Amino acid sequence: MTRPITAGVDGTEESHAALAWAAREAVRRGRGLRVVHAWRFAPHETVDGDRDTQARWAREATESAVREVTERHTGLDVTTEVVEGDAVGTLVAAAAAEAELLVLGSRGHGRVVGFLLGSVGQQVIAEAAAPVVLVRSGGRASDEAEGREIVVGQEGDPEDGAAALRFAFETAAARGATLRAVRAWTLLPVFAYSPASLKLLDEAGGPEPYEKKALSEALQPWRERFPQVPVVEHVEMGSAGQVLLDVSARAQLVVVGRRARRTAVGARIGSVAHGVLHHAPCPVAVVPPA
Repeated sequence: MTRPITAGVDGTEESHAALAWAAREAVRRGRGLRVVHAWRFAPHETVDGDRDTQARWAREATESAVREVTERHTGLDVTTEVVEGDAVGTLVAAAAAEAELLVLGSRGHGRVVGFLLGSVGQQVIAEAAAPVVLVRSGGRASDEAEGREIVVGQEGDPEDGAAALRFAFETAAARGATLRAVRAWTLLPVFAYSPASLKLLDEAGGPEPYEKKALSEALQPWRERFPQVPVVEHVEMGSAGQVLLDVSARAQLVVVGRRARRTAVGARIGSVAHGVLHHAPCPVAVVPPA
């Protein structure tokens, strides 16, 4: 059985944008769509209605959103799940159970500021077992724009970013889009290089040729697996986050790998993913390691 595209909804404009994006992606990939709504009972002094009434409101809000999707995409297989419980736990469980990918909404603040990543979104991204796509409300419909690329960041050895590359190639293939693979590099102080690394750089002809070779080697197995996907290899000097943001202006989706870490206040995602999530003008996919 194929895994569905899962969308987390909560009745907000942001989640409606995420649901619309998820439905289009489900159609492209030939997948079903699973819609999940987690709600918490609010005491009477703050919100009218008893538990049953609030449960009904949650179901009705979800059904209304799903009706819009099914009217637009006839034939799409849609299932819904309305759960009373913690949003983070529910969405992380949904991603772990069977989701091909999980789609969430995020409030936008325009082209300069980008996404407002709330605590729920950040925790889900850091803990989810499946790729998480963040869709900004009010943003451009970049996934429908002709000629726009799928952009993916690659760093380290080939196996370091294999999961992100696989997701990016699969997405580009489903959309008939060009894939731009980006690898950024910076000059390190001389004392930061080991004798072995200096030897490799010398054999490659310098830092930039070395980085180009590393990117080409990382892409090779995926180019063989997805020969129909046009690929642009992009190597540029600069910080990874800034280089990705610079090329995101012509992207319909930016794909980054996840490097989550645990802190005293919970899980945190890596700095590159964090920066791209907050400032990219298009949807962003964060892919956990394989």
